[in-house]
Amino acid sequence: MKLLVIALLATTITVPALAQHAGHEMPMNTPEADSPPSDPEMPHDLSAMDHRASPAPEAPPPAGAFSGPRHATGPLFDPSAMARAREELLRENGGMRHYMLFVDRLEALLHDGRDSYRWDLEGWYGGDLHKVWLKSEGEGTFGKRPEDAEIQALYSRAIAPFFDLQAGVRYDLRPDPETAHLVLGIQGLLPYKFELDAAAFLSDDGDLTARFEFEYDQRITQRLIVQPRLELNLAAEDIPELEIGSGVSAIEAGVRLRYELRREFAPYVGVSWDSRIGDSAEFARAAGENPGGWNLVLGVRGWF
Repeated sequence: MKLLVIALLATTITVPALAQHAGHEMPMNTPEADSPPSDPEMPHDLSAMDHRASPAPEAPPPAGAFSGPRHATGPLFDPSAMARAREELLRENGGMRHYMLFVDRLEALLHDGRDSYRWDLEGWYGGDLHKVWLKSEGEGTFGKRPEDAEIQALYSRAIAPFFDLQAGVRYDLRPDPETAHLVLGIQGLLPYKFELDAAAFLSDDGDLTARFEFEYDQRITQRLIVQPRLELNLAAEDIPELEIGSGVSAIEAGVRLRYELRREFAPYVGVSWDSRIGDSAEFARAAGENPGGWNLVLGVRGWF
């Protein structure tokens, strides 16, 4: 009973009474106490306010911004020494000259006792924008002189982050007769990292031919790489003395599996299918040659 009476008395005691009993005035949570003092100039409808930031004032730079030396180091160091330092800085951060020798294919092709060899080499010297290229490729039968051999000297100019435009000359050492060509081509990296090397050739006899090469490196591991490759050769018209027919004259398709013992040196094994097409095949048969077939490929790839 005593507990019930105490509880009833506690409910009759208000918060203000407790505050006054303690000698303090406690503020009450009334709307008037919570709201800030009203500003007669402030509109009550906040939706009418413009919350857009005012644009920054635009003004020309002060004349003093263009006064003084062009470089801050000018008054402190010898101008000729600083000019040499700036040239070295530009050279070391994009203006360097490099070189590279690349052995793309150096291989033996094994096919029913008619074993042959093939090479595809290229090298360049220059910077990011301008380079000089040397290219050479050819093939032949073991124990005999090369059946085809060419060398190209090209000037290369970067036209996009992954593409170079190339122009120069090509000279065919074999077969006879030896022939010179003008070269215009493009080399670079297509989307999805397909490598492209395409060129058109105009010979000193007026014959127009073209070549397209596509390669793709697919890494299986950090050192094991499979590379599909496709090469197309085209001619604008028949060239009987070279056993070349018009249209698509020859195709080389293959796949090579290489293992990088070092990044600079990788032996490989693969298969290759070479075939002459159309009139080129007829020229080969008339000369007693096989127009194409499958080959087992053994070779090495490297760069220096």
